[in-house]
Amino acid sequence: MTRRGNTLLPVDGVAVLPSAGRARARHIPAAWQDIKRAMDVTIGGAALLLFSPVVLLAAAGIVVVSPGSPFFEQERVGKDRRTFKMYKLRTMVHGAHLRHDEMQKLNEVDGPVLKIRNDPRLHALGKFLRRTSIDELPNLINVLRGEMSLVGPRPPLPAEVAHYDELAMRRLTVKPGITCLWQVSGRSNVSFDEWMKLDNLYIETWSPLVDLRILVKTIPAVLRGEGAH
Repeated sequence: MTRRGNTLLPVDGVAVLPSAGRARARHIPAAWQDIKRAMDVTIGGAALLLFSPVVLLAAAGIVVVSPGSPFFEQERVGKDRRTFKMYKLRTMVHGAHLRHDEMQKLNEVDGPVLKIRNDPRLHALGKFLRRTSIDELPNLINVLRGEMSLVGPRPPLPAEVAHYDELAMRRLTVKPGITCLWQVSGRSNVSFDEWMKLDNLYIETWSPLVDLRILVKTIPAVLRGEGAH
């Protein structure tokens, strides 16, 4: 992903600038959807098996530093505004969600999202799990269940969707994903408006090949840990 002037260039080199007006319909070949699902099941299943020891080790560490279940279920909004329970490793102390409004004064990003680099609600392993994206590995279960895809806009909270404009709402027309253009473009270092443009750019340009390229770009992005908080 590069930028030239005001034009965003997606990973396949096609120049597009998503409009802020009414969403344009795009024909998606049925075969592409089949390929995408096949990639989700094969790559997602293999990744879940490969990283299961990491998840179990991280879960054990969480139990040591923060009593309670190491796993966390959170309601998220997916395709066509359908809600589902997203699975993650818990990075915060119990009851952290009750302090959401209190934390707004520490918010470091714009838009209807809450991102704090050194969130005081994190337990001892929380920052490490987020920086390495290990906390998101249980998302692979959602992928196998068909609620998420490997590649797609990150699923928002219902409270965030309540503040969406038309451009942001369009990201709910596709299945949410574990990684996306936003993930490989700086994550929390990207403004909310830019984030929404990146998601719309993906919707307008995605293909199985684009998904593969985003997956490949995710590896160095995770290793750098840029914007992961």
